[in-house]
Amino acid sequence: MAERRPLTIAGHTPAAPVVLAPMAGVTNRAFRSICRSFAPGLVYVNEMVMATAVLHRNPKTETMMAFGDDERPRSLQVYGSDPTDLARAVGQLCDEGRVDHVDLNFGCPAAKVTRRGGGAAVPARPALLRAIVRGAVSAAAPYGVPVTAKFRMGIDDDWRTDVRTGLICADEGAHWVALHARTVAQHYAGDARWTAIAELRAALDDAGHDIPVLGNGDIWEATDAVAMMDATGCDGVVIGRGCLGRPWLFSDLVTVLSGGDPPPSRTLGEVAATMSAHARALVEHFDGAAVRSTGEDLAMRDFRKHSGWYLSGYPVGPEMRRRFSMVKSLCEFEDLLGQLDPQACLVDGGERIRRGHTNGPIRPALPEGFRDAPDADSDMSIPDDDRAMAVSGG
Repeated sequence: MAERRPLTIAGHTPAAPVVLAPMAGVTNRAFRSICRSFAPGLVYVNEMVMATAVLHRNPKTETMMAFGDDERPRSLQVYGSDPTDLARAVGQLCDEGRVDHVDLNFGCPAAKVTRRGGGAAVPARPALLRAIVRGAVSAAAPYGVPVTAKFRMGIDDDWRTDVRTGLICADEGAHWVALHARTVAQHYAGDARWTAIAELRAALDDAGHDIPVLGNGDIWEATDAVAMMDATGCDGVVIGRGCLGRPWLFSDLVTVLSGGDPPPSRTLGEVAATMSAHARALVEHFDGAAVRSTGEDLAMRDFRKHSGWYLSGYPVGPEMRRRFSMVKSLCEFEDLLGQLDPQACLVDGGERIRRGHTNGPIRPALPEGFRDAPDADSDMSIPDDDRAMAVSGG
């Protein structure tokens, strides 16, 4: 494996160069606590929050920003297309001592966001991108809070923005950059193109920027991380869909990246025990946040998608899967877990079953005239995408 730059952040040196990708509706405090139970020494990024929601102290956003008492570093992804609002939100979070690390989202490919020029479309406006990163870094600097950025390859193959984005982020003081090696047009389909990660690493090296480059895309097993780092020279990996229903992947990554052999697949009994712990953590997370529902109601509704991910690749019949997808109470959920065969094993190839988003390719949705605008490089128009954004970490 090629020599890599350390990922030390906010005084924390991870046990392995591995970061949990922020995923909307997934990487909340409960999910992160389960991941940390398998590998406590990594960087686990909270789901994305809107800068404007932070500024207005939106109650739902306040719940989303919850961290465990012993969680370090407290990493949070913040999204905003207005440089002033984003800087104010980052400054507020830092001043109140709520975060140790801020990640910026420039990778969301959702049509309702890019159609307004936000999300993964922002890097196509380099002046605006620079202002956003500069504002966030400047706001966090007095508190010693590092700012990182995650982005995609570009709009499509004819409109690549990844290298320029990486250089701008490095110029403006980003602590590291992470590239999801897909375009907006790819969405979540096809294979991640790891060669783009290698090209970004080389471009930053050539420009004299000594910051880590992290790769994201198609890491389904721990050995994939080794393959990506060897193939691209990247300094670490960002894990998204690969850990859905498989939070022990982080333990496997620490083992394999430390030179060990990949552990065997978990039995269904081990999976069930993790599902139980995760569901109970969700109940605790939602307790007190509910208005018309109880924490248990919210947790069970939220866990239905997780059940599908956890059971992927195991010999569980369609009727049992259906019952898990409709579970309403913790008691009912535990009863269903007790009916699973604890000795059942993962089917061959089960580790590589894709979870989460799989749709694409798509036709990128952009504002009218966005692609052919003569002043694209200097355009500082701020996308009106606040209400549309709470959908994805990219």
